[in-house]
Amino acid sequence: MKSSIMVIFGGSGDLTKRKLMPSLFNLFKKGRLTDDFKILAAGRTENNNETFRASINESLKLFLPNEEQNETQIERFLSIIFYHSMDPSNMNDYDSLKDKLWDIAGKKGDYLYYLATPPSLYEIIPLCLKSVGINTKNSRVIVEKPFGYDLESAKRVNSILKESFEENQIYRIDHFLGKETVQNILAFRFANGIFEPLWNRNYIERVEITAVENLGIGDRGRFYDSTGALRDMVQNHLIQLLALVAMEPPVAFNESEFRNEVVKVYKSLAPIKPEDIPSRVVRGQYIASERDGGRKIKGYREEKNVHPDSHTETFLALKLFVSNWRWDGVPFYIRTGKQMPTKVSEIVVYFRPTPHKLFSSRQECPEQNQLIIRIQPNEGAVLKFDIKVPGSGFDVKQVPMEFTYDKLGGLPSEDAYSKLIEDCMNGESVLFTRSDAVEASWAFFDPIIEMWKNSKNIPLYGYPAGTWGPLESNAIIEGGKNWTNPCKNLIDTDLYCEL
Repeated sequence: MKSSIMVIFGGSGDLTKRKLMPSLFNLFKKGRLTDDFKILAAGRTENNNETFRASINESLKLFLPNEEQNETQIERFLSIIFYHSMDPSNMNDYDSLKDKLWDIAGKKGDYLYYLATPPSLYEIIPLCLKSVGINTKNSRVIVEKPFGYDLESAKRVNSILKESFEENQIYRIDHFLGKETVQNILAFRFANGIFEPLWNRNYIERVEITAVENLGIGDRGRFYDSTGALRDMVQNHLIQLLALVAMEPPVAFNESEFRNEVVKVYKSLAPIKPEDIPSRVVRGQYIASERDGGRKIKGYREEKNVHPDSHTETFLALKLFVSNWRWDGVPFYIRTGKQMPTKVSEIVVYFRPTPHKLFSSRQECPEQNQLIIRIQPNEGAVLKFDIKVPGSGFDVKQVPMEFTYDKLGGLPSEDAYSKLIEDCMNGESVLFTRSDAVEASWAFFDPIIEMWKNSKNIPLYGYPAGTWGPLESNAIIEGGKNWTNPCKNLIDTDLYCEL
């Protein structure tokens, strides 16, 4: 049953204006919402329907691509939006919310609640909904990351959510899983017979997963300084990418079988011993630098709402292992950071070199075949292999076999949020995170957080904004090798490198 009304807590917030409303407009424009669908934004800001619709109109003009802006369609979309002023942390305000819901959508009870709020309210809103009886069996709730702050808080949030909703009503959203290129990892692996036989410790030497940005934290200082790169990116987004690379083929692509395999990967992560954390986990924080012909960039501690002595990491690199039959002994390297030279997310699979070097390689030719799966930008995939250089002798060089999504006419215009919100409306939970996956992930990362908190000997390395992070991060790569520092352009990297 499709939800007939979506209630957005945090309705006047940045996430609603920047992501949710443009995504909902996308679904509306394409006729993917029911005729009686309504949106009720609830927030502390004093507003009425008219003033709130006007603010959303401005947001759509700002965040929608010009070619997708249609005044007639936007006007029709705004007419299904309503606003309700309330304090989501005050249980006494929920009777008026119930009255508003019943007035707009009736008592059918197929409500979709979206918690676009600070995580502290995840422990309050579900219980308040239950207190006035609008946590109906046909309702659903979407929860934004972070799913807890550590293992203990994750268990507490999961417990509170399950007091008010069944697990199949809870949708923990990770927008990475809504990206076409992330879902394509599964198709790449399981729809092609040529890769899966090689997808194991016998043929793969190492895997690198990189997701970096060329921006700082902007106006998110208060949030980020209490969160850091591990909680913001690694514990959810990047460990999910690792799971897609490492998981066993599910029996079927459904909410049970697929998510079971994800949890198995998390539970197979080999714990990092406390004495190994300093050598396998490198954290950094960007410092002031000059860039682009003398343009000065602030250091992290100079950003708005950041403590002047903050030890929050803006860069994290770590080496981990998946202890199972397929991957035993294969290192997985994960890296994320702010104020890097470019914005890029990709996975690089390094295949083992040939056992005997029969031909001479040019100095610039890597010995290993590589498979690059680019998530963003310049989305696509590149397989690098060696060929003979024309002419006398048997020198070889590496060349790419490449595919980019623009060859298919580009990516679909709807973004990840549109895809995932529609899935939730339709009751399809395959691409949402299950509670046991959240807790299994935190169980792996908790010892690292505890070590940082309790040991003053763990270094926090500074790195100039606009660089690839602290040089110490290269030391975690086995065999004296270094990270692959990608260009913004996926193809033609032998001709130029765009940053």
